[in-house]
Amino acid sequence: MAKILVVDDDKGMREFLEIMLAREGYQVICAADAAKALNRCRKEQFDLILTDLKMPKIDGIDLLKEVKDISPETLVILITAFASGETALQAMKEGAYDYIEKNFDVEDLKSIIRTALDKKGLKKNEALFIKEVEEAVSFSGMIGKSKEMLKVYAIVKKVSQTPANVLILGESGTGKELVAKAIHENSSRAQKPFVVINCGGIPENLLESELFGHMKGSFTGAYADKRGLFEIAKGGTVFLDEIAELPPSLQVKLLRVVQEKTYRRIGGEEDIKIDVRIISATNKSLAEKVKEGTFREDLYYRLNVIPIHLPPLRERREDIPILTRYFIDKYSREFGKEIKNISVYAIELLMRYPFPGNIRELENIIERSVALETSNIILPENLVLSENAGKAVSVGNFDIPEEGIDLNDAMARTERRMIEMALQRSGGSKTKAAELLHVSLDSLRYRIEKLNID
Repeated sequence: MAKILVVDDDKGMREFLEIMLAREGYQVICAADAAKALNRCRKEQFDLILTDLKMPKIDGIDLLKEVKDISPETLVILITAFASGETALQAMKEGAYDYIEKNFDVEDLKSIIRTALDKKGLKKNEALFIKEVEEAVSFSGMIGKSKEMLKVYAIVKKVSQTPANVLILGESGTGKELVAKAIHENSSRAQKPFVVINCGGIPENLLESELFGHMKGSFTGAYADKRGLFEIAKGGTVFLDEIAELPPSLQVKLLRVVQEKTYRRIGGEEDIKIDVRIISATNKSLAEKVKEGTFREDLYYRLNVIPIHLPPLRERREDIPILTRYFIDKYSREFGKEIKNISVYAIELLMRYPFPGNIRELENIIERSVALETSNIILPENLVLSENAGKAVSVGNFDIPEEGIDLNDAMARTERRMIEMALQRSGGSKTKAAELLHVSLDSLRYRIEKLNID
């Protein structure tokens, strides 16, 4: 509940504002003059002060100056019987949020106050958001402070000090390669190569050559001897991603590498000894693959010495704001933008989204949003979420998903679309748009400012 101080020497005006603001849900305190108002400000914190400009002894401008010394974060809105450009300029220079004429429209005043408090809330949210990010736990490129990720960090730290083979299990996009790299970087092999190969992304006839190399003339196109990745990774780590896609013929060769630490190039006659650590990863169940007969049981047990299970993003939701902030900073720098934060509604939308594509999907969403955003804060309108996930709320779609919907967010998005349609129909004329929407011009202006509509 926002706390508002009303300052006016007119008792009738004080009582009117007190009743009106209390009905809006605010906690309202009244003061009959600036001196009494300052005494209250020294004793307690107010979110906003609504003060008359013309008052005996200490006027609204002087009160504004004093308040800014006592509590710089408190917003001040001045009420004046007659608004001149000079008065407005002086008020803004001294730090007033806004001013309004005394014959104000009640809805306009409500709108000004809501907009002011919304912005104040966003600033508080940004400060808390940044603080949360600064306190976040990061480990070798992995980001997150959820219990699930802290367990992963602990396992990685322990596993790094051993030569054992590791099998990383997790859905697509959970960051399995990051975990593999973290193990490598925290091991005694850190100064040696870290070689990555996607077992599902290379045709079988080429994959064998990539892994083990070949001799000149061993097949058509083999014009020279070629070292395989196991040879290139000498002393380091080989990361076999999508290991479940490894063809049966190569499973046999990989088993020999794991058991005997030797292999032969294609067309070669000599055994090549290797010293590498093998880390594998899959988004499928290798145990099921073994039961189906598509993956060798002996190789499975050789690779699965130490399993690491990576949780999907939907099971570590407290890490979403931290990861979001990281990606905002990353792509703001990359695109040369000054985006500092994400709106409260936008982060709530992300917190409810199931992320079937996990961290990779979150990164893509934020990259796209940063590219599209024209303000310094990411708004819900620029979050393009998958409709197939059944969680995204699109403008103009009033279907309510099973898990419910944020009414405030949906209404804000609908309001934004209506205003944009009115502006488009009126050729950009705010006066005509206000007439179409049956609101006052001042009310429309504040709504446009609140919603950051260009």
